[in-house]
Amino acid sequence: MRKVLDILDENVRNPAMMTSKTRRSLCCALVTALAISTAACRAVGPNYAKPPAPTPQAFKEPLPAGWKEGEPRDDAIRGKWWEIFNDPQLNALEEQVPSNLNIVQAEAQFRAARAGIRITRSNLFPTITAGTSATNSHSGFNLSSTGQGLGTTNSLVLPTVEFSWEADIWGGVRRAIQNNVALAQADFATLENIRLSMQAEVATDYFELRGLDQERQLLDRTVVAYRKALDLTNNRHDQGIASGLDVAQAETQLDTTEAQSTDVEVQRSMLEHAIAVLVGKPPTELTIPRAPIAVSPPEVPIALPSELLERRPDVASAERQMAAANAEIGVAKAAYYPTVSLSAAAGLESASLLNLFTWPSRFWSIGPSLVETVFDAGKRRATTEQMQANYDATVAAYRLNVLSAFQDVEDNLAALRVLANESGQQEEAVKAAEKSLQLSLFQYQGGITAYLQVITAQSAALSAEVTQVQLLARRMTASVALVKALGGGWNASTIPSARELTVTP
Repeated sequence: MRKVLDILDENVRNPAMMTSKTRRSLCCALVTALAISTAACRAVGPNYAKPPAPTPQAFKEPLPAGWKEGEPRDDAIRGKWWEIFNDPQLNALEEQVPSNLNIVQAEAQFRAARAGIRITRSNLFPTITAGTSATNSHSGFNLSSTGQGLGTTNSLVLPTVEFSWEADIWGGVRRAIQNNVALAQADFATLENIRLSMQAEVATDYFELRGLDQERQLLDRTVVAYRKALDLTNNRHDQGIASGLDVAQAETQLDTTEAQSTDVEVQRSMLEHAIAVLVGKPPTELTIPRAPIAVSPPEVPIALPSELLERRPDVASAERQMAAANAEIGVAKAAYYPTVSLSAAAGLESASLLNLFTWPSRFWSIGPSLVETVFDAGKRRATTEQMQANYDATVAAYRLNVLSAFQDVEDNLAALRVLANESGQQEEAVKAAEKSLQLSLFQYQGGITAYLQVITAQSAALSAEVTQVQLLARRMTASVALVKALGGGWNASTIPSARELTVTP
């Protein structure tokens, strides 16, 4: 800055001494001074600090029986979280999830947000344009100063270079960059949340499908048993021991169970189609072989509640939205201050190409400007209040997201604990129902009871076994939901930094 003042003082005293070299020095000095001033200025608006969120010391729900708290270095799900289920078919499906179109769309949105950072960042630098123009004009006879002749013809060739730069003295551009960086980071976290959601949806649909396979297997096995019971009833009817009513009841029981078995196929087909779409394929290109659930619900490592906020991509996205909204307040406040800009132009002009590149053809202009809004009917104040309100809304949304995250974990811990207890109770119910069915068959064969009692026992036994299968499927899907609630092994440290986002990928 001292150099600029010295040059100005010298040329004010003796304007004739301002040579082209001096002018170039002055221009460079002005640009340097403005750049230093810009770098030295603190950006207006509040600096971001993450507000506190309600975080419990421990989860309310106790762990299911047999589980234990995660040990140090072993309290997080790592890598491919679905591998804890030890199901090769599930592993193969999860490897295809990156082709999911929701993920592809979110990746494109993240790339767009990343490019937006570089667009905004370009406003920190000057804009330089170069061009040339050529005009040929002819004045009419009536415009001739003598009123005689045929007028005049003029040619002008004009190559120019123009320079313009708006100094970010108040930090409006830097706050806008912070806003774009935070939004891009939020988009990245949203991408990871969508990825986790799609992975969890595949696993959930897969275990529901396997549950239906197991239910179909049970129904088919029951159909075989009911057909044998019908044969027995027909034989007894032929011998005059059983009535036609017994035969009709046995046939009804068999037909109803066959229909129930067929109905399961509809649900299975829909789940298979849904899984195909989730992995980015048309339903015709995916066929999942039939097989019952071959694994048990795994013990999911449970981290401390304080660490949950770093492992949930949706929470991370909400936190980055807060940072973006905070930066927007600074952008709004920067509008209160004057705009300082510098523009310059230089080039050659001549009526003839022969003289274009001679020294007398040169021209130049340079000048700074300062513009301040003196009246806007309260627009800037209202804009600042709007950005502050938007920030307050993102804080509330973040804290609500945090509470929802803890609720998700508590819900699924409760579901696994209760379902485990219910499964044990249901196992006893199945044993009792099978014993009741055996006794009913013996009594019927001995002529002690009517076939209606057998039908009732059969229905009770089948219902108990179906419930047992469905409970296993629910426990598997609850395990998937718990893994998702815990973040699926994701960590906020994977969010790219501002420096990484500004580098061209």
